[in-house]
Amino acid sequence: MEVQLDLQPFELPGQSGAQNPFLIAGPCSAESEQQVLETASALKQEGIHLFRAGIWKPRTRPGGFQGLGSAALPWLRTVKDLTGLAVATEVANERHVYEALKYDIDVLWIGARTTANPFAVEEIANALKGKDIPVMVKNPVNPDLKLWLGAIERLNMQGIKQLAAIHRGFSSYSKSSYRNPPQWNIPKQLKKIAPELPVFNDPSHITGNNALLYEIAKDAMNKKFDGLMIEVHPNPPKALSDSNQQITPAKFHELLYHLSLNNAQFTNLPEIEQLRKYIDNLDEELLEIIDKRMKLTGEIGSYKKQREISVLQENRWKELLETRIKNGQKKGLDQKFIKKIFETIHSESITKQKTIKNNDSKRVYSKFTTNNKLI
Repeated sequence: MEVQLDLQPFELPGQSGAQNPFLIAGPCSAESEQQVLETASALKQEGIHLFRAGIWKPRTRPGGFQGLGSAALPWLRTVKDLTGLAVATEVANERHVYEALKYDIDVLWIGARTTANPFAVEEIANALKGKDIPVMVKNPVNPDLKLWLGAIERLNMQGIKQLAAIHRGFSSYSKSSYRNPPQWNIPKQLKKIAPELPVFNDPSHITGNNALLYEIAKDAMNKKFDGLMIEVHPNPPKALSDSNQQITPAKFHELLYHLSLNNAQFTNLPEIEQLRKYIDNLDEELLEIIDKRMKLTGEIGSYKKQREISVLQENRWKELLETRIKNGQKKGLDQKFIKKIFETIHSESITKQKTIKNNDSKRVYSKFTTNNKLI
């Protein structure tokens, strides 16, 4: 069975023709103007087609961060003005639609919980009647193809012709390594029923775990999805919502690199410049990791000071070095090279802890116990 939808190409301002794959990226939630602009500026360099940020966040239970609402809309407008990127946000009711249109938001999307409610979708469709704006529809929470298709049809019946579907996985009572198992057969059926409808994949919500993004994104590209929607945040651990599934702009660049989806600006560079740019991003990540490690070292130094424990723990250092050398050799790294790196890090750690121990000012220790195996 094939459904007849009256569709036009899914195009954004200043863009024409098919964008394949269509890349959508941005933070789960708009948290501050600085966070939004910082993320958008970085993603602009990656050649994304659409910048996304949630401002109304429906939460399962009260008390969680529910977004900043209309107060964040001017920030998305600023992103448009400063970067030239098209912007998108989620709407869940008629008021959201009117607020978003006032700030000239380019694309709206309907979330999984809203898609599951035909009354809410009908309200949004009526509010959009006569408006020339692209709309993306996420699959409903439960694996219900008819409900997903019905939401798309309701919008199309009100004259919305630039439509796309977003596959974000489905809830399941079965144990899974994914937050929302993909159930690939359902979007495949949707594509068969409505072949002209673009279907984008949202690996962030499928996995709920940024370590698993690549495998799902790769599967989606191999299965000929029309694009990807990925959540990107400048500092994921401090994100106010869905921190585990977001990645940094540098990680996003790495993901595109491994998927062979880097933008023309990047791929047109000489090969050596491509590699240098990639190294620059890895170096930035390396510095962030070292910074986090040194902060942990400082916490442990405070712990040792309060309990009058010796800074240098010979057994721990010997165990650490042996383990790191073995793990590095498994990755093909030279033993002397690994030893030199960790001797340098260890020396700096000891210096930091000695400084803390010799400092008379009190420091508060809260996290670690003697069972921790951190130096």
